[in-house]
Amino acid sequence: MNYSISEKYNCVIIELKGNVMGGPDAETFRDELHTLIEEGKKEVIVDLGKVKFMNSSGLGILIGGLTTMKNAGGELVICRADKKIESLLMVTQLIKVFNHFRTLEEAVAHFENDK
Repeated sequence: MNYSISEKYNCVIIELKGNVMGGPDAETFRDELHTLIEEGKKEVIVDLGKVKFMNSSGLGILIGGLTTMKNAGGELVICRADKKIESLLMVTQLIKVFNHFRTLEEAVAHFENDK
């Protein structure tokens, strides 16, 4: 899994790329979120548009991120999941747990509307 972090529209956007399958990536992702929290950045969008494959451990990374942000008084949302990942979220019932948006713009608007 590769990722890039950018800040736009008062949100942090984490764009995941490649295969999201847990392992050492889970710890790296968690550490990144804790760094963001320490910097006072608690509105996070995870962009899944360039994810090719995700397994259950990959879902665990997202769930851990969601929990980390909620515990810090923040929020993590996901956007641009393709059909395969969206069906994985439906089968696991996680579609009900995550705020999921079709586009990055909709995810950003979600945070703007909260203010």
